[in-house]
Amino acid sequence: MLNLIPRPAGISLSTGSFTITKDTRIFAGPNEEVAAIVGSLAEYIAEATGHKIESGFADQPGNSIRLSLVDNSSLGEEGYELSITPDGIDLRAHQPAGLFYGTQTLRQLSGTPQDQTLSLPAVSIHDSPRFNWRGAMLDVARHFFGVEDIKRYIDLISHYKMNRLHLHLTDDQGWRIEIKSWSKLTGIGAQTQVNGGGGGFYTQEQFKEIVEYARSRYVTIVPEIDTPGHTNAALASYPELNQSEEAPPLYEGTEVGFSTLNINSEITYKFLEDVIRELAAISPAPYIHIGGDEAKSTPEDQYKYFIKRFQQIIFAHDKIPVGWAEIGDAELDPRTLAQHWQGAAYQNAKKQGCKIILSPGNKTYLDMKYDESTPIGLDWAGYISVKDSYDWDPGSTMDGLEESDVLGIEAPLWTETVLTMKDIEYMTFPRIVGIAELAWSSKGQNWEEYKQRLAKHGKYMRALNINYFNSPDVEWE
Repeated sequence: MLNLIPRPAGISLSTGSFTITKDTRIFAGPNEEVAAIVGSLAEYIAEATGHKIESGFADQPGNSIRLSLVDNSSLGEEGYELSITPDGIDLRAHQPAGLFYGTQTLRQLSGTPQDQTLSLPAVSIHDSPRFNWRGAMLDVARHFFGVEDIKRYIDLISHYKMNRLHLHLTDDQGWRIEIKSWSKLTGIGAQTQVNGGGGGFYTQEQFKEIVEYARSRYVTIVPEIDTPGHTNAALASYPELNQSEEAPPLYEGTEVGFSTLNINSEITYKFLEDVIRELAAISPAPYIHIGGDEAKSTPEDQYKYFIKRFQQIIFAHDKIPVGWAEIGDAELDPRTLAQHWQGAAYQNAKKQGCKIILSPGNKTYLDMKYDESTPIGLDWAGYISVKDSYDWDPGSTMDGLEESDVLGIEAPLWTETVLTMKDIEYMTFPRIVGIAELAWSSKGQNWEEYKQRLAKHGKYMRALNINYFNSPDVEWE
């Protein structure tokens, strides 16, 4: 597989190679979106070789890279065909996203530059994803991360053809998104994080900047407003959201389950309506995550009422609700998505016609330690080695779920112990690389084969300056 991760659906090796030099040209049709992809590829080549590769619309024979949109619906929204011969490179897709993913494959194939050239092996690849939802989640509530860190994370996951970044924007420890009609959410609720050290938030303009940056890399930002529990930052900002109408103190701990919105007050739903209205206006994604997990202080009947009603607020703003799988215990609209992390509530969501996003805690939770010696991270779901995170089949691992019930996979990183971008990279890589393969590649993965590709792939992660964990599961090269 030429050390490619994710593994392509179909690949055929040939003889020879194509070398990118200062005389190579890139050609593509007159499409603004494709032009941006071409520009990104040219920028990568310039960084790798020092050569500023010219691009244009008029093709030339030989020594060229050609990107084209073709009328081939079998490739879907994200598939591509790639042909490399000694004369040049042809990359074809039905939609621009496919061209973008094809360029990520080109980047991996190009390896390390030698004498200001990049040499790519002659190969034919036909590729498309297994699952539509290929995601990562970053908790920016327990510890806050700035715009540049988020952009860095978007860059890294997009290299591996992941197309969702779920941002956990609110929790007990902090509220991280500006809501102009409820300004104390950030004026008060954004001041703290776990163990002190201040907090932070994104202005609406900063959030739009993140969304646009992600869009250019074919990553959809999925914002989460966690409710009705995990709401202490909001409750501390607005006493009227509490049943007691008294504001609790701001919180910098890690325990969960103690906070709840006042389910019986119409102020709560006015609050949610305003939050979702402002969030929907700056979030072009079709999804808004409503949380729903660990609402231990919300009576069961009130929880069910709340989830049913909050869904309708989301739908009223032309968005699709996503919730942690506990929402399956309430009445769900079949359009709602349920995200499994533990327990069996996903089965109730499935019975109501909902699709399931898989984030099993013992396989995909990137905040779990690799082993007992890992300096940061948690272990409530057990240790998750690089092998553990890869060696499972998302299409058949869950009782009562067929592959057709699964929308995709998402790898969450909760940040109780994660303080810096280097920490994010250490806990994420290389586990997220294997999860990206599970989400993209066709079924039939094999750990023994994969770990050989991963061993060689370490050079690529080092080229990206990723602070990855040197797993003892892998004999790194």
